Amino acid sequence: MAATSLLRLCAAAALALLLLVGAAPLTEAYDPLDPTGNITIKWDITQWTADGYVAVVSINNYQKYRHIQAPGWHLGWAWTKKEVIWGMMGAQTIEQGDCSQFKGNIPHCCRRDPTTVDLLPGAPNGMQVGNCCKGGVLNSWVQDPVNAVASFQITVGRSGTTNRTVKAPKNFTLKAPGPGYTCGAAQKVKPPTKFISLDGRRTTQAHVTWDVICTYSQFVAQRGPACCVALSSFYNETIVDCPKCSCGCQNNITNPGSCVEVNSPYLASVVNGPGKGSSTPLVRCSPHMCPIKVHWHVKANYRDYWRVKITISNWNYRMNYSQWNLVVQHPNFDNVTTIFSFNYKALNPYGVINDTAMLWGLKYYNDLLMVAGPDGNVQSELLFRKDPSTFTFEKGWGFPRRIYFNGESCVMPQPDLYPWLPSSSPRLTKTAFLALAIVACATVAFLYNHLVLDKYCGKS
Repeated sequence: MAATSLLRLCAAAALALLLLVGAAPLTEAYDPLDPTGNITIKWDITQWTADGYVAVVSINNYQKYRHIQAPGWHLGWAWTKKEVIWGMMGAQTIEQGDCSQFKGNIPHCCRRDPTTVDLLPGAPNGMQVGNCCKGGVLNSWVQDPVNAVASFQITVGRSGTTNRTVKAPKNFTLKAPGPGYTCGAAQKVKPPTKFISLDGRRTTQAHVTWDVICTYSQFVAQRGPACCVALSSFYNETIVDCPKCSCGCQNNITNPGSCVEVNSPYLASVVNGPGKGSSTPLVRCSPHMCPIKVHWHVKANYRDYWRVKITISNWNYRMNYSQWNLVVQHPNFDNVTTIFSFNYKALNPYGVINDTAMLWGLKYYNDLLMVAGPDGNVQSELLFRKDPSTFTFEKGWGFPRRIYFNGESCVMPQPDLYPWLPSSSPRLTKTAFLALAIVACATVAFLYNHLVLDKYCGKS
C-alpha cells in the first residue's frame, strides 16, 4: 500500500514537472526565433537650456518579425527630480497634469509620470520631426527597417544643465498599446550618439546618451491565442480545421455579442457602427472563434518538386491588419525555390539550419489584410524542391511545425489528426513481382504434388 502511494506521488510530481517545462517558454522574454530582438529607446541630449535641456528620443524596433500596429505605442517614464516638459515636437503627452503653480508660460506637461504618444499622420509641419507622426505604428526590422524607427523632440525644464547634474528618467514603460514589454534601467552610452547632416559633410555629437532596452513576453502580455491553423492535402479528402475553441468559445449567455453570424440581419449595422476600428475583436461566429485563420494546403506533387498553398483569412470585423507577417517553421524551407505574391526572408535562428521563414505581403498589393468579408484574405503558393534524403508525405511531414501571425503563436491541430496518406496497397517493383510469382508457382506445385501423392498412396 505504501509502495502504491509512493508511485502515485512520483507520477504526480513528474506530471507537474512536465507541465512546468511545457509552460516555461511563455514565461520568459527570450524568443528562440529572435534571441536578440528588442525595442531600444535612445535618449540623446542635444542642447542645454537655461533650466534644462533639449533631447531627441528615438524608439528603435530591432525585432525581426514583431511590430506595433494601430493604435500605436505608448511610452512612459518617471522623473527623478522635479522636471517638467516645456514643449514637444513629433509627439505629445496624453495628460498635462497640474500646472497651476506656473504663471504665464505653461508647460506642456507637469506630471511626475508622463505618458507620450505619437502624432497622427498629417500633423502640422511646425510640430513634426524626422521619423515622427506615424500614429504610433512601428514596423518590424526585417519587414521595413525604414519605418521601424519613431522619434520625437522634448524640451525638459527644472533638471540639471550639465553632464554631471542631469539625471536619466526611470521606470520606463512601453505599451503597444497593451502590456507585453518590460523595460530595463537607462544606461549611459559612451561615446554618445553622433548625428550626420543631410548633406553628409558635418557630424555633431550628443552631450549625453542613454539607452533603455525593452523586451517582449507573451506571458507578460497575458494574451490568449489570436490565430489558428487548418490543414489539408491533395492526397486526403479530410480537412483538419482549427481546433474547437482555439481562441475562445461561443457563449451568448456570459459573453453576448462576442461574434456575428454571416447571415445576421444586424451584421451591417454592427460592422459599420461606432465600434469600427476598435482594437477589441469582433469576429465571425465559428467553432474556433479566432480573428485570424491560416490554412496550409499541400496542393500538388511533381517528380522533383511539391507545392503548397497558404491562405490567411481575417475573421475580425473591426480591424485591418496592416503590414502583417507570418513566420512558418518547416524543415523543407532550405529547398524553397519560388514564393508567389508574398515576400520571403529566411530567419535562420539556429545558424546554418534554414527551417524558419518569414512571409509578408507585397507593398500596395496585399500588405493590408482587410476586415472580414469577401476581401478579407490573402493567398500565396510556395514551390519546394524535393530532397531525396528527407522528403516524404508520411506522418504529417508536409505540414508546418509551428506558425506565428504578427509574432503570436497560432493554435495548431493535434498531430494525430493530420491528413495522412490514404491506406492503399503498395506498388510492387518488377523484382518483387517476379519473386512473388515464383513463390506462388512453387506453392501451387507443392500442393498439387501433395494431393496427387495422397490420392495414389491412399489407394495402395
